[in-house]
Amino acid sequence: MNTADRTQWSQQIDQVIAQGPYAPTWASLSHYQVPNWYQDAKFGIFIHWGVYAVPAYRNEWYPRNMYIQGTPEFEHHVNTYGPHKRFGYKDFIPLFKAERYDPRAWAALFKEAGARYVIPVAEHHDGFQMYKSELSEWNAAEKGPCRDTTAELQAALSRQGIPMGVSSHRIEHWFFLSHGREFDSDVHEPLRLGDLYWPSMKEPSDHMDIHSQPAPSEEFMQDWLLRACELVDRFHPPVIYFDWWIHHSAMKPFIKKFAAYYYNKAAAEGFPAAINYKYDAFPFGCAVPDVERGHFADVKPYFWQTCTAIAKNSWCYTEQNEYKTPYSLICTLIDVVSKNGTLLLNVGPKADGTIGPEDTAVLKAIGRWLSQNGEAIYGTRVWRQAGEGPTQTEEGHFTEKDIAYTPQDIRFTTKEGNLYATVLAFPEDGNVTVTTLAAGGDHPFQGVIRDVKALGYEEKPLWRQDEGGLRIAAPFIRTDLPVSFRIVMG
Repeated sequence: MNTADRTQWSQQIDQVIAQGPYAPTWASLSHYQVPNWYQDAKFGIFIHWGVYAVPAYRNEWYPRNMYIQGTPEFEHHVNTYGPHKRFGYKDFIPLFKAERYDPRAWAALFKEAGARYVIPVAEHHDGFQMYKSELSEWNAAEKGPCRDTTAELQAALSRQGIPMGVSSHRIEHWFFLSHGREFDSDVHEPLRLGDLYWPSMKEPSDHMDIHSQPAPSEEFMQDWLLRACELVDRFHPPVIYFDWWIHHSAMKPFIKKFAAYYYNKAAAEGFPAAINYKYDAFPFGCAVPDVERGHFADVKPYFWQTCTAIAKNSWCYTEQNEYKTPYSLICTLIDVVSKNGTLLLNVGPKADGTIGPEDTAVLKAIGRWLSQNGEAIYGTRVWRQAGEGPTQTEEGHFTEKDIAYTPQDIRFTTKEGNLYATVLAFPEDGNVTVTTLAAGGDHPFQGVIRDVKALGYEEKPLWRQDEGGLRIAAPFIRTDLPVSFRIVMG
């Protein structure tokens, strides 16, 4: 795309903003409302798949780290592929063939997993777009697989009735490959707008410094805006996820313009819209906050999302991945939903387009649990408290860890007048006490309980209330997974 075309596109963006209900100001964007479908969905699938799946080494930051001298990635690259000046990151692209990619199989698996939305990474920090783009030839439709993998997935998901969002991590491309300039590699001038390695500017010493220099240039940020708007125009995504570095001070005018364009486009064309952001990139109330690999400690009065991966050590497929258990991820889902959140769970497909057996097994196990207990998850809202029990979750980004829950750890949700109590570690004897629902004592529960049902079981549990709580006896339940009870109110 030439400069004139880019200028015309920018003018069209301005026209959409001028004609819609949202202006590129925080005051205007604060009137945004989170769509109900998103608040009802509760469970989505994130997909990190790209050229970085070819080396499949350590994690998806391989493109950056392979150019940093002294890192394991650098040494691995030289020993495996040779000097960087002869084999750089771009040389992985012809090896990224996706020859076994079957989007219908992916969509069927995600349906079986119980996912209510899917968000593939459309462009990661490496700058390779996983969709047909007018802005750069470095995309999956023209190189590598020579397929518009994202459009194919959207079509397959549509057949399953699953909405597809998109994710853009483009902003970090400002610096992501810059260390290749520090020695004799294939990252060198001339670097021009639209090139895979452009701009490769110096990486900030502190990624959380919102005033770091050199700040992203006007040219780069304008290109970022066009790429983000291209995703809106191509896919009409009900959710668009942005990674963390959009919180840089230089980006503020551009994320305001993007939000106004996206929200106005959605309003004009009749599709829902939601933006995910991290840290304080957006003022509160203008979009949906996302917590990466972490939780909130208690229920929040606002809707939020946590994103994490099935693999502990990487978002993409690597040969060194360590996988979480279905139990731990089901507990994460329950805890997040009880606190007014939704879980976006990542899978990392292999370079050939297949989803590995470890990811597949986890997704199917979650799906089996949701098929039995989904009533306590989908479409629910928070109760007056998230739960009870001795085990607390730490709050904030990158705080997730293995948690040993007890039979006293219970999480609450509500729907259609029912209260759901999900026991995170079901006791062997089947005896559960929900202390919050005590009939007497200093803080008695004043609601009338009519019935108690164990979701997924025909047998009826015995129950009674006393000063110690609601006591449920379900000796017929034998499981290592959480159990949900529907508590019917009178």
